[in-house]
This record gives sequence, C-alpha cells and structure tokens, in this order.
Amino acid sequence: MRCALTLSGNQFQMTWPTPEFSKSQINKAGRILVDPPSPEDLAWAREVLSNWRACHGYPINTFQATLRDKLKRLGLTDAFVAQRLKRMPSIIAKLKRFKDMNLARMQDIGGIRAVVPTVQAVRQIVAQYKESTFRHELVSEKDYISEPKEDGYRSVHFVFRYKNELHRQYDGLLIELQIRTRLQHAWATAVETVDTFLGKRLKADQGDQDWLHFFAVTSAAFAHLEETQPVPGYQHLLRWETFRQVAAVEEDLGALAQLKVFSEAVRDMPQQGRGSYHLVILNSKEKTVSIRPYAQRSLAQAMVDYAQTETRASEGEPIEVVLVSAGPIAQLRRAYPNYFLDTKEFVARVQGIIGSES
Repeated sequence: MRCALTLSGNQFQMTWPTPEFSKSQINKAGRILVDPPSPEDLAWAREVLSNWRACHGYPINTFQATLRDKLKRLGLTDAFVAQRLKRMPSIIAKLKRFKDMNLARMQDIGGIRAVVPTVQAVRQIVAQYKESTFRHELVSEKDYISEPKEDGYRSVHFVFRYKNELHRQYDGLLIELQIRTRLQHAWATAVETVDTFLGKRLKADQGDQDWLHFFAVTSAAFAHLEETQPVPGYQHLLRWETFRQVAAVEEDLGALAQLKVFSEAVRDMPQQGRGSYHLVILNSKEKTVSIRPYAQRSLAQAMVDYAQTETRASEGEPIEVVLVSAGPIAQLRRAYPNYFLDTKEFVARVQGIIGSES
C-alpha cells in the first residue's frame, strides 16, 4: 500500500493510499474472497481488498468536509458526522449474498453518515445535495424514509461517483452518503448490536424471526412518532395499535432486558483520546472495547492494523473491528454506539412507547 509523506511549504502533507491493482484484479479478488481455492490465494485477495478499501479514504475525507459545511450553513450545529471504511467481513458477506456483484463496483465500501435531529433536517440536507451545484455524479438515491424497508430500516442513501481531475487515481470511486434522524440511528445501531452480540444476522434479514418482528414493529412505532410513511406490513395499524403491539412483542421476547445487559456489559471504556481515525475493537466474549487513535498522517499504519486485526477475527478470535473517523471518543460513541454495545437511547424510546400504553 503506497503511503508517503511529501513536503509542501512548511507543512508535511500525507500522500493517501492509491490503487495498486487493476479493476480486473480487484474483481478477481472478490471472487476469491467468496470461494478461496487456497490459503495463498486468500491472502492475496485480502491484500487487494485492503488496498482497494484504503483508496476510498481520500474521497471520503473530501465528502465529509463538504457535508460539515452544508450542516453548518443550515444551522444544524447539533448534528454529527461520521465516516467509515466498510468492514472486510461485511464486504465478503455482501459478495456472497449478491452473486453477480463485482467488488470494483460495490457502492458502500467508503461511507459517510450525517445524523440529525429531525426528518425536516434530513429533507433540508437532501435538498442541498439535489438542488445545489455538486461536481460529483449522483448515481443512486434511495429514500427509505418515504419507502421503508420491510425489516423497518429507514434512512436516505445517496451514492456518488467521485470526480477529481487533479487526482485521477481516485476518479470514479463510489461513495455512499447516509442521512438519518437520531431516532432512526438509534434503531439501526440497536439492530447492529444484536447482530454483533447474538450473531443473529438481522441486517441480512436471515436471523431470528422474533427479533426481526420486534425491530420491524418498533420501527413502525418510530415512524408514527416521526409522522412518516408506515413500515410495510403495519400500514393497517393505527398509532395506538402499533404501540400496543410493541408492548406485546417486547413482553414475549424480553428484548429490552437483553439490550440493557449489552449496554452494561462493556467495561474499561476509554474516556479520553483524540485522533483523526480510530480503530475500534469490540471483544464480544470479554465484553470489552479498545480504541486506538491515529493522526491523519498515520492513516497507512491504521489501515495495516485494521487488516491485521480483521485477520485475527477471521481466524476465530471473538472480535469485531472497524476503522472510523468521528472526532473525539465521546463523539465516536455517539456515532457508533453498536461498537460499544450502547443501546440506551433505543431502550429509552421503546420504554416510552410501552409506558404510554400502560
């Protein structure tokens, strides 16, 4: 992976990782990751993916600066932004689910997210991107708030094709932008927490039917709270009927008690630390979280450590790892509560719904 320091004026500037493999090699690596013929081939494919993923760092950094500027212009000072490079296990799982997908065309390897207070704020940001001049090409738009998924997922997704005439090596890379409310964020990260802690595979809609039902009906209730389109399968229910069903499903599953345990399980949580990037490692067996901060100039080392830690996970160590950027640790925890098994906000909102029916 190429990453060096070059001198410019009185400051050192980082040369970001650049593609070291052709698109055909990247797609070949994707096929090997799905069905590796040998350990040697698998090691090569992981190296290719690690480099390809790292190359999205520069475009993501550009996008997050633009996003923060738009939020500032709209006066959304209480919003927060996070960026991440998709985890290798998630990339491989997606390649396995979608047999015709080429790795070089996967749209969400590089992702950036804005979490804002209200649906109105979501619409304001969406309008900013669709109505103002933006040199990057919008190739896909999915409004899961107006048309929620059957599992209850709600958010707005944009996929842009990055355009940069000065840095052609990044030209054409795909970057996903997610815009969601805090309530939608609390729901989505609760799903991911259950996936991580219980191995339920809920995000792939292949998991435990009781948990799938619980999250679908809670999302339907949240849609009522936000006065947005109903979740498929729950259109026939009035607000109070939906809330009553949440209470019934939760009582049968005991979901909130389990989620509270997850939140209380993590110990030795670091309270301080700053960095442009953070490698977050969750040990689901030991119930611990460790965080390694990296300065922006150390992105190459962060990517190496990321890949090495993912290898440990693939060899059976009970860890989940992600490389993210969200500012100080307190902000990081807000942006990625699932990696801290933190479901407090989700639990509180569901308790409020149940309490209104008691």
